[in-house]
Amino acid sequence: MSDIRKHDAADGARATVLARFAGRMVAFAERWFPDAYVFVLIAVTAVAAGAILHGAAPIAVSRAFGDGFWNLIPFTMQMAFVAIGGYVVAVSPPAAKALRRLALAPKTARGAVVFIGLLSILLSLVNWGLSLIFSGLLVRAIARRADIRLDYRAAGAAGYLGLGCGFTLGVSSSAAQLQANAASIPPSLLPITGVIGFNETILTWQNGVTLLVVLALSAAICHFSAPAEGAGKTAQDLGVALDDDAPATPPRATRPGDVLEHSPVLTVVVALLAGGWLWLTFSSGNPLIALSGLNTYNFVILTLGVLLHWRPRSLLDAFSRAMPSAAGVLLQFPFYAGIAQILTKAQNGAGHSLSDSIAHGFVGASAGATSFSFVVGLYSALLGFFIPSAGGKWVIEAPYVMKAANEVGAHLGWTVMVYNIAETLPNLLNPFWMLPLLGVLGLKSKDLVGYTSVQFLIHFPVVLTLAAALMATFAHHPPVMP
Repeated sequence: MSDIRKHDAADGARATVLARFAGRMVAFAERWFPDAYVFVLIAVTAVAAGAILHGAAPIAVSRAFGDGFWNLIPFTMQMAFVAIGGYVVAVSPPAAKALRRLALAPKTARGAVVFIGLLSILLSLVNWGLSLIFSGLLVRAIARRADIRLDYRAAGAAGYLGLGCGFTLGVSSSAAQLQANAASIPPSLLPITGVIGFNETILTWQNGVTLLVVLALSAAICHFSAPAEGAGKTAQDLGVALDDDAPATPPRATRPGDVLEHSPVLTVVVALLAGGWLWLTFSSGNPLIALSGLNTYNFVILTLGVLLHWRPRSLLDAFSRAMPSAAGVLLQFPFYAGIAQILTKAQNGAGHSLSDSIAHGFVGASAGATSFSFVVGLYSALLGFFIPSAGGKWVIEAPYVMKAANEVGAHLGWTVMVYNIAETLPNLLNPFWMLPLLGVLGLKSKDLVGYTSVQFLIHFPVVLTLAAALMATFAHHPPVMP
């Protein structure tokens, strides 16, 4: 027992100040942070109460909640397939082998946390769904190593960084995509913003600087907040089984009706049909933009899963094992749709929603382009906490924000990016986007939020100040019409 106490004391001495602070945040989250489902119920209650206090009639709030509840059903199914498709691909024999090789790259537990965090952010620039699922499965693969004692919670939190501070800086940015395509911009918004190309949003050098700062800051926080070597909680300590990812060997066909389940003939037919559609889709425009569409992304991933498993029985077995990763998505996303409807549609006697008043209040508080950027960032982060959907929320709020940007002389493209950058940061506290990752990891939101909250507390003031300061490097110009 004395040897154990000496070992713990040595680990405590090696722990950084940030690691000790992260440990306190983790302990607080494990004790007080509710399950993700309870979190969304608290959010529903808070938003409903706020709308009523704002002057909306209780029956109007109730109507908005019910009317909006199923608005995200297509998106919910898309997200469920992001989780399921990613799992199916990753547990296929070839992908599982590649993951095992990649998992050997880190040499230490802290190095593994940094490695996962950086990879998560970089993958999210191409596609946030790929980042979310691949990072989660990489965490599981590294956690199986016997030569390092990986803190499973810190590693899982690192795998979430692409959704917390990365994906809107790349082609995954739905707001930047929408503004770059005249056909996608709502007719009421087009006269206010015009068409804003990627050369004024994600392809600016200012966005490159922001990305480098985010990468460096995230890596440093991952390293210094992770527990000291040997002091973390492994997946085994948390009761998470890691042996269920290995591809099972399908049984041999025992009757004539089973033959096609174990034959690749039908797989080849389906792959040829899918390949033709994919060729038409990717040859007609920018492949990265095409891949960022959720339907296209899920089609690619599922087709890849079909090919990698090769035989229908192998795919069916993997699909069945993947279903728990989508459970939280299916249950909770409709509640967030109801929250969004209350915020934007439950109006007071003057015809204003709670979202309207918050937007006008924030925008009215700015005096110039730089202060406007800071205020927009604060406003975007606040709304992002309750409506964690970058593209959908942008369509709702853009008329107010971009009209004000024109009035104060703020660059329209960088206003989109300021809004984007700030909007993602509350994801580090809100478990909405965590759900598919939690399903893959076999954890609860309380297990990750302690570490992600440390990322939020450091990123928020740094990135928000940087984004506002960079506005001064831009010159305003009128909207560019198609």
